Amino acid sequence: MMAGFKATYDCIKQFSETDFTEDLKKFDVPALFMHGEDDQVVPVNNSAVLASKLVEGSVLKIYPAFRTVCVRSTTRGSIRTC
Repeated sequence: MMAGFKATYDCIKQFSETDFTEDLKKFDVPALFMHGEDDQVVPVNNSAVLASKLVEGSVLKIYPAFRTVCVRSTTRGSIRTC
């Protein structure tokens, strides 16, 4: 993946400074949180673990040895990791 310096900086600044706590508390549908255990940019304990605790009845799936978890939908509507 390629991106310009300013765009990359702005992206990291935005997602690192945005607090989604109140939004997550409002979830009233099933939620699945997936995260790579070896993510060096967004550590799992600082993100998905905390987020999953805020959403009642959510499921947390941590993938060992994965960095960023890539998810895509297939033409049949199922979800695959890549």
